[in-house]
Amino acid sequence: MRLLIICLCFISFNLAAETRIAILDFELKDLTLAPGIPAEVKRTALIKPLLERELRSAGYRIIEIPLTAQHAANGGEGYLFDHADLAAELGKNFDADYILVGRLHKPSFLFAYLMGNLIRVSDGQLVDQIISESKGPNIDLTIKAVESLTVKIDKLLERRYAPPPPSKLIKQPK
Repeated sequence: MRLLIICLCFISFNLAAETRIAILDFELKDLTLAPGIPAEVKRTALIKPLLERELRSAGYRIIEIPLTAQHAANGGEGYLFDHADLAAELGKNFDADYILVGRLHKPSFLFAYLMGNLIRVSDGQLVDQIISESKGPNIDLTIKAVESLTVKIDKLLERRYAPPPPSKLIKQPK
């Protein structure tokens, strides 16, 4: 019985100690001559779930913030990205330790930047602006950019993420 109580206390301590991160939907800032094409809108929408998956794999607890709450807090495109204090208030309402406000910044057809402002909710301070480059619209390259973003976030927090090994192309014998 005593061992069971000790185990339960340990488990509840670990659950309470999890770092809680809220990730807002990424915004697309497309500066190309053909902004907002459906493929870019789709790629932008994939970033958040990919990032959440990677952070979960490292043991972070992902806090869901409903899209309605995100829209209500946002004063317009880029507003929460530029106002860490207001993003922190949103994160505080959902009991997050950190909130990541992200954007896909696309200055060219050849490359784009995944940008995230990591904000500490307790004091509303910007921990860091994290940037990862993605060359081309290929989904595999976007996944690699998300993994790179995850590595950078984890280095700022707890250093426990291990990205998947790079896939190797296997040459078929002729």
